[in-house]
Amino acid sequence: MRFKASIRNINTFTKLTTSLSSLGKEAWIRLDDDTVRFTVIPEQGSQVWAVLARDAIFEAYTIQSAAPVNTINLRIPLAHLHRALRSAINASSASLRLTKIDNVPLLSLTITANALPSRAPAITTSYNNNNNNSPPELPTGRATTIGPDGGHDNSAEPSERDNDPGNFPPPSDRETTITQNIPVEVLAPATVAQIHEPKCREADVHIMLPPLLQLKAISERFTKLALSPFSASASASTRHGFERERERDGAAAGGIGGGAGSRLMLAANGHGALKIGVETPSLKIESQWDGLVNPELDPRQVEGGEEGVRGHASTRMREEGGWACVRVEGRDWGRVLGVGRMGGRVIACFCHDHALVLYVYLSNTEGDDSVLTLQRLNPSPVRPDLAFPRDQRNVGQ
Repeated sequence: MRFKASIRNINTFTKLTTSLSSLGKEAWIRLDDDTVRFTVIPEQGSQVWAVLARDAIFEAYTIQSAAPVNTINLRIPLAHLHRALRSAINASSASLRLTKIDNVPLLSLTITANALPSRAPAITTSYNNNNNNSPPELPTGRATTIGPDGGHDNSAEPSERDNDPGNFPPPSDRETTITQNIPVEVLAPATVAQIHEPKCREADVHIMLPPLLQLKAISERFTKLALSPFSASASASTRHGFERERERDGAAAGGIGGGAGSRLMLAANGHGALKIGVETPSLKIESQWDGLVNPELDPRQVEGGEEGVRGHASTRMREEGGWACVRVEGRDWGRVLGVGRMGGRVIACFCHDHALVLYVYLSNTEGDDSVLTLQRLNPSPVRPDLAFPRDQRNVGQ
């Protein structure tokens, strides 16, 4: 088993690990001849299934294994990988290599950087003092140099020597090489054979999201309002027993903390509109974007071709003028929106009352094969009376 590659774009790789590390502690990395896949499946929250063309982040790519298409599966702690990559931000070059030390598999990151040394040469002094750990006292007074005849030459004052540029060679660039070893676990093919991306039904709405950092700021503001002490006390005093029971059931099924008050409602339609809102017994607020793009379906990617597009759920939703709604936990949604630092276009697929899938492209170039898929399944159904009026919900359900 062998893997070695130079990192083509350290900034992109670092931004990717920043986004992934906020969503989970570990990632399954699958390397093969053509692609690099990152999968994050936390115990709760959103899943990530990223498929990147190897040229998006690597070059001088060498991989070899006994598995088909030279596949290598690794489990890696994202925090370790992210810290290592951050140290390579200003490096002139960096490379990754799969290695082993004392029979422990490691992903070795080698960083080469140009360092500008100080004017004076570096001096390393070691000492051993059995009585205490303090360094020995240095003599004071005039500095002593060695004369041409081998004797002591005390004629030059320290200030004269320090100000003489001829005492030290001129500064010059030199390369510094740093190696960081990241612990990994090599996974057997049988171990990952049963891990598959969850399948969702046809999306009711496809829509291109506004800038994610803008959406993130509004979402975090709404989440803080929903979790404010005033809102929480009002919710506790007016919530009925049925709602408390539904919250407990939802938390048990979805593993989500924070209660219904911290959940945001997202809705979109087939006419370029997107809404985000939150509602508690003491608060109701929403924000809306208009004029967004609803991407057209490609008949080549839809079963049945042109006929399949005409009968697709998103086509029916557009004709009926309905809205597709999903609920998301506020804090988890904020972490998901952190992928906005990648800077590419983001297409959201709404499956009404079921799931929200985001396709995050690493660039805005059409035909780019590198995409992150973030999937969030609803732990419990949308309440009929929550967030949006009845005539704005999906009328086709």
